[in-house]
Amino acid sequence: MPMKMRYFAPLIGFVVPTIVIGFGLIIPRSCIAGFNHLTVGFSSAIVGACLAYWMGVRTVLGDRQRGGRDASS
Repeated sequence: MPMKMRYFAPLIGFVVPTIVIGFGLIIPRSCIAGFNHLTVGFSSAIVGACLAYWMGVRTVLGDRQRGGRDASS
């Protein structure tokens, strides 16, 4: 089953505001402004959430393609 762009609407709804608020409002006005280990960590958390979401969507689509059977069946 092919992945559709609409599957990523919830992820976009999370990532876009997180980036805008984090990098546009919060970080520039705080003591962690600039490129440092804290901003790298924040970016890594966003990337990690994206990867986890993408892997979850692929897992569900794979299960649906196999008829809902899993290892325990």
